[in-house]
Amino acid sequence: MDILSLIGLIIAFGAIIGGNFLEGGHVDSLLQVTAFVIVGGGTVGAVMLQTEISVFARSLKMSLWIFLPPKLGSELAVENIVEWSNIARKEGLLGLEAIAETASDPFSSKGLQLLVDGSEPEVIRNILEVEVDVKEHHDMEAAKVYDGLGGYSPTIGIIGAVMGLIHVMNNLADPSKLGPGIAVAFVATIYGVGLANLLFLPMANKLKALVHHQTQYREMVIEGIVAIAEGENPRNIETKLQGYLQ
Repeated sequence: MDILSLIGLIIAFGAIIGGNFLEGGHVDSLLQVTAFVIVGGGTVGAVMLQTEISVFARSLKMSLWIFLPPKLGSELAVENIVEWSNIARKEGLLGLEAIAETASDPFSSKGLQLLVDGSEPEVIRNILEVEVDVKEHHDMEAAKVYDGLGGYSPTIGIIGAVMGLIHVMNNLADPSKLGPGIAVAFVATIYGVGLANLLFLPMANKLKALVHHQTQYREMVIEGIVAIAEGENPRNIETKLQGYLQ
């Protein structure tokens, strides 16, 4: 559980609601169903229009990473790679066959299988790097969905504000309808700007950072497996991989 994300979310929205309360406002004044429908529906619809269904579905799954980020276990991975190196030196690459079949990390398992099959170091690197690049590309595309949400929501909020003002202009003769129209206008703007800067854009940046960490982890695994294939000393391999943990 990423406590920092939870605390940040509480502080961000708490500051807005608390500031409104300190100014003498009420929470009810910020709760406008019409404004929420305009901003929420318009923003999501615009993003769905520009996004492939597979990318959109992946972005929804990745949203859980904000609070439950994937556990990489880089330090454990370094220990495992050094252990694999020792086994390879003592028993040969075929000694890693059982480990390749039972490794919990599919990426490491694939690399070990390439080792067992006797692939050349450069071949192993090229195959694994292609997988890393494709995985990073797909994850980044999903993370950019939240960039899109953050980009569209302020503009949709302005549309909501204009619609509210149009409603006000159409009802100038009826003062009882002026208040709700003006409320929708201003609250729609708050929803648009607030959701973009307090939720969508921070989510996009956090997901991009997590994708970068995953890519760095896989690059470390590649370096370790290629080093084993090249027959490097286990101690040298450990020293090299320790640089990824800093």
